[in-house]
Amino acid sequence: MNYIVTGGAGFIGSNFVFHMLKEHPDARIICVDKLTYAGNLSTLKPVMDNPNFRFIRADICDRDAIYKIFEEEKPDYVVNFAAESHVDRSIENPGVFLQTNIIGTATMMDACRKYGIKRYHQVSTDEVYGDLPLDRPDLFFTEETPIHTSSPYSSSKASADLLVLAYHRTYGLPVTISRCSNNYGPYHFPEKLIPLMIINALHDEPLPVYGDGLNVRDWLYVEDHCRAIDLIVHRGRDGEVYNVGGHNEMKNIDIVKMICKELGKPESLITHVTDRKGHDRRYAIDPTKIHNELGWLPETKFADGIKKTIRWYLDNEDWWQPIISGEYQDYYEKMYGSREEV
Repeated sequence: MNYIVTGGAGFIGSNFVFHMLKEHPDARIICVDKLTYAGNLSTLKPVMDNPNFRFIRADICDRDAIYKIFEEEKPDYVVNFAAESHVDRSIENPGVFLQTNIIGTATMMDACRKYGIKRYHQVSTDEVYGDLPLDRPDLFFTEETPIHTSSPYSSSKASADLLVLAYHRTYGLPVTISRCSNNYGPYHFPEKLIPLMIINALHDEPLPVYGDGLNVRDWLYVEDHCRAIDLIVHRGRDGEVYNVGGHNEMKNIDIVKMICKELGKPESLITHVTDRKGHDRRYAIDPTKIHNELGWLPETKFADGIKKTIRWYLDNEDWWQPIISGEYQDYYEKMYGSREEV
């Protein structure tokens, strides 16, 4: 089976590539990534020489490039991770998010329609549901929760989801969608909360926390997420949405304090900064559907996962140091520029 994995040089996409090559050794993985600021080719170094892996630098909005890839590789499955995903960046520049997250999704599905596939899977986010009140811990997002977006980022992802479902209904395209809670783990880009706090704490730099820090997120270890997507792609029902959550609700401020404790750093490093515009207060997912239909449950408790994540960043400074210095953006040309680009 041939799998096109878009955004495979990013955080969750790269972990999914590793998962697939390990769990499905006969599968061929074609990774398509534009290598924007968050796409780091060095992340894929462990698999670059794997005969069942191919990397192609391309933009999912580039119809000619995408059609050429489909003609060459004849994929059976497409898993679309490719997205602009940072809320703050979407507030500053919404247009880029609309282009990649909506037009790019449409381009991928048009290719699927033209060349035929067994399944197109859209990787989405629980942020399409908006937020939940802090004083109602009994409330959770289900697949039936109405879409109620708060940022240009979540609006672009919700738009893509609706488009995916429309392609299923109008054209009969075999699709599935997963909406996941916040991920954490290895290869997480350093602008995100957990890696940012780990790296700043290691350098005894201020730990910036938005507002009062009481915002609640449901955290899922990235490997658990990859298992869920694998199950949905192969066993999920066409046209269905599956919520993927970790049952690991944590306040942002408590996570930062845990990181300080684990690294032996003082909480005096914590600095409260002006809150993000439209900042959602609480996310919490009910994963009953994926558990009942596909038997999936998260395996990693947050207390264990955060320790593994901190240890990974301590052991892999050679991965994140070039990112915070900006040197990683030259990696493609240095190490791979002569190999392949569409």
